[in-house]
Amino acid sequence: MERVKRQSTKYRIFMKYLLAFVIFIFCYDHGYGQDDEIKRDDKINVIVIGAHPDDADIKVGGTAIQFAKMGHNVLFVSLTNGDAGHQSMGGGALAKRRREEAKEAGERFGVSYTVLENHDGELMATLDVRKEIIRLIRLWNADIVIGHRPNDYHPDHRNAAILVQDAAYLVIVPNVVSDTPPLKKNPLFLYAQDNFQKPYPFQPDIAIDISDVLDQKMYAMAAHESQFFEWLPWTNSIEAPADKEERIEWLKTSREVPITAPVRASLVKWYGKEKANAVTAAESFEICEYGKKPTEKEIRKLFPMLK
Repeated sequence: MERVKRQSTKYRIFMKYLLAFVIFIFCYDHGYGQDDEIKRDDKINVIVIGAHPDDADIKVGGTAIQFAKMGHNVLFVSLTNGDAGHQSMGGGALAKRRREEAKEAGERFGVSYTVLENHDGELMATLDVRKEIIRLIRLWNADIVIGHRPNDYHPDHRNAAILVQDAAYLVIVPNVVSDTPPLKKNPLFLYAQDNFQKPYPFQPDIAIDISDVLDQKMYAMAAHESQFFEWLPWTNSIEAPADKEERIEWLKTSREVPITAPVRASLVKWYGKEKANAVTAAESFEICEYGKKPTEKEIRKLFPMLK
């Protein structure tokens, strides 16, 4: 009996050290150091968290393409499975279709894409979903986290914004979601651009020129056929073209985001007047006060396309 106990104790000790070794290797491989200075040859880890499959694509698609082409790591996350967004299908069948569309879009963008199993139209800012987000941010070892602003027409967007805000800071707290190693430093949290004016309009602290990758962005977004060519046209009582090439051109026109005066001013700040005035398409971001408060030098290191 004593011999069995000793063997059991040895086994538990062995498994304890084995688990510690596995966690160490995992963290080392994923770069959990989060050094103060991000070197130019280091990988920058970006996670974009939207409420639905296609939200990240619309808001950050061009910037994501640029990060991916530079060899950095981008993860798109949809907090819901999109199972309500269609006029003639829904439930599990629609969720499956939208997961497949997201996967194809991710391949076209050059990013990873994760779709969570929360119901479309029912997303709430619960503790369980917050924990899911904290885990995702930690496992991606995020340097940059981008999401919705909390003032928006769609309740899922509003709650997605609250969830991401509530994850800020907590991603570095070891005793919160203790099953996943915490980050050593709070990432830069950003809001993606929108047109809502109350309680205050969007402020473009960072603006990215996506003129050269706009066509690729439209091609990638077109993977979400159920949305851009079926559901969203139906909600506006219009009909999308049937031809695939015409669809992409139509999408480019219908999804055009005008460069506002504040965004143009931000482009001038980051690119200089000559380059900024030549920009025909841009994505811009507002710094969330709950995350890292970067200097201009740090922003340029986190966004190496700003040159």
